[in-house]
Amino acid sequence: MDFYDTYVRNAFVPENFFRSAPVEERALPTFESSRLILPQPFWENHAAVIDCYWKTWELAFKNLRRPVAGSGFVANYLDTAFNDHLFMWDSAFIVLFARYGQRAFNFQRTLDNLYARQHPDGFICREIREADGQDRFHRFDPASTGPNILPWAEWEYFLNLGDGERLARVFPVLVAYHQWLRTYRTWPDGSYWSSGWGCGMDNQPRLLAGYSPALSHGHQSWVDTCFQQILSARILLKMAEVLGRSAEVADLKSEMDRLIRFVNEHLWDEESTFYFDRRADGSLSDVKTIGAFWALLAEAVPATRLEKFIRHLRNPAEFNRPHRVPTLSADHPQYHPDGDYWQGSVWAPTNYMLLRGLSQVGAEALAHEIALNHLQQVVQVFEQTGTLWENYAPESSAPGNIAKKDFVGWTGLPPVAVLFEYILGLKPIVTETKLTWTVRLLEEHGVSQYSFGPTGSLDLHCAARSASTQKPVITASSTVPVKLEIRWEGGVESLELG
Repeated sequence: MDFYDTYVRNAFVPENFFRSAPVEERALPTFESSRLILPQPFWENHAAVIDCYWKTWELAFKNLRRPVAGSGFVANYLDTAFNDHLFMWDSAFIVLFARYGQRAFNFQRTLDNLYARQHPDGFICREIREADGQDRFHRFDPASTGPNILPWAEWEYFLNLGDGERLARVFPVLVAYHQWLRTYRTWPDGSYWSSGWGCGMDNQPRLLAGYSPALSHGHQSWVDTCFQQILSARILLKMAEVLGRSAEVADLKSEMDRLIRFVNEHLWDEESTFYFDRRADGSLSDVKTIGAFWALLAEAVPATRLEKFIRHLRNPAEFNRPHRVPTLSADHPQYHPDGDYWQGSVWAPTNYMLLRGLSQVGAEALAHEIALNHLQQVVQVFEQTGTLWENYAPESSAPGNIAKKDFVGWTGLPPVAVLFEYILGLKPIVTETKLTWTVRLLEEHGVSQYSFGPTGSLDLHCAARSASTQKPVITASSTVPVKLEIRWEGGVESLELG
């Protein structure tokens, strides 16, 4: 039977270019044809890391797909590598590493297929069947959508590629989706709710008995969802400023300020110095989930609380396990040493979120420490099994006890993005024609054919050193003008390239 049309149409959706975009008609590249134009990292005495890097790209190119006729998809894309469905938050994390291969394939267009399926009220489903483009959930299902990290994925792309045309196209899509969540996923106090599937962490023990961990909202304010909406609002405001559209989204500033007050007044527990979900009766959960650390990336933690909050990442009884960082604190009764999916497993996307959050608040040394541990563990399992996995055990060098293999997928993050950004120490801001290189390694290392902007290519080489305080000997060249800022323990130097 037909249903009544209950859409309350969003004013930004008619601007959605992707809903009527032509379907991309382009053959898919192969890994073999692309390898020579991908960035070429090197790290003395760490051949397994470099082998893992190339295995990541091999799997990624193997998982490229073309839109099925009649699906409503408009672009070639990188499949989630899970179940022939396109997932929202997987895809957002995937493009955060895949942007480094943009010269070989336009991975960012993976997100175009989600945007093409946006509803008239701004809704975008979290999981869409690739065969026919059908949503896998009704939009008012508590598990239908989220997490909202699409603005972050697009902003990072803009900072790396400087593509103002794309920024203008995605902006109305992202504003409409944010507004949908604000209309249909908030409580009267303005806080946000989700579900196990909606937040992406299916089986974490975050709900009281009687609620479905995966499918119910539990009548609670969800800590990660609140912080993600703060992050979304903050980034959309930055986009609006670049595009000259700030007056159209002025309400986002008031919402962001209100949410920051809410999380710090109602989701923070001073005794345990942590952020928690809030129950319907006003009490706080006792579950320390990695989702709370979205607070760092959202820049929502007051300076007076920051060190106390970050301290949990250094505590061996909580998150400082042999493979850092488990998604559930090790002092929880349901923490599983083999991972058991989101009850302790180490996941590439949440670790990457955490690393970027630590960078956001200036805790770069801790970020490097965690990144090095994480990459070493992923590479060790790669040496044992020959591939990458959906998640990893927190107490041993092994895949999680529930984990898919050949998962690229978002597990491309540690061998590519984490390697470039936290091990080699490269942080590009193309919009400022600047690349910061924080040199921490002592061995000879670097990268050739490092992509910078739409056309730039850099060759970067650091000679071996005997101490971290020794000034690095750098050889660098670029095909475009770039200010290279070199940092090491005790010094800073700038070079003009190109």
